[in-house]
Amino acid sequence: MLEINNLKKTFENGRPALKGVDLKINKGEFVSILGPSGSGKTTLLRTINGLETSSSGEIYFDNKKVDHNNFLEVQRKTGMIFQEFNLVNNLSAINNVLTGLLNSSNKFLSLFYLFSKKQKIEALKSLETVGLLEKSHNRSDELSGGQRQRVGIARAIIKKPLLLLADEPVASLDPKSSNLILSLLKKINQEFGTTILCNLHQVDLAKKYSDRVVGLIDGKIIFDEKSTNINESYLKKIYT
Repeated sequence: MLEINNLKKTFENGRPALKGVDLKINKGEFVSILGPSGSGKTTLLRTINGLETSSSGEIYFDNKKVDHNNFLEVQRKTGMIFQEFNLVNNLSAINNVLTGLLNSSNKFLSLFYLFSKKQKIEALKSLETVGLLEKSHNRSDELSGGQRQRVGIARAIIKKPLLLLADEPVASLDPKSSNLILSLLKKINQEFGTTILCNLHQVDLAKKYSDRVVGLIDGKIIFDEKSTNINESYLKKIYT
């Protein structure tokens, strides 16, 4: 499904963010990445999705090497969930979900309701999956933080992605909402077979919902283990 070989990323200011990352994720896996702030977790996900350009290294997605000729195809097959939700406040939940079908440069076409009946039905199905069907016509700024993130998940899954990238999806949420969001991601993983790569700070959530846990610090992977194997000795490697 996803294979990353010796991936490196150095920003224009000379700061290295990724220092030769090697990672392989099989179809249908739920993999969480743990690491302190600044470890390179967000940069890794953004590079996979083409929001950042790598300095060197290779990414293979769905058995094809990702390059400038096919990265748009990769983006179409990839859903992204953001820490800060990235919703349009004055749009309804359903119209925010529908923006997931558009290129980012055209997302404000939703203001004019230029969507087909079929697309609107798919948006409602996505909202139903995350338990927000009754909130479909509420503006996003009328929703709680947990509800807004669930709209973000519905937006990510409306295009039925093969891979779902979640960048700190529960960082700003309370424990109850955090468990709800991770249980939804696990449900999507199990029911639809969607491969999930999720950045987290919460060790307990990573162990509870993931198949594997990857430790990332200073742009390098220092462990990659089954979630059931993660213990204090592993955590000391990244949180010391």
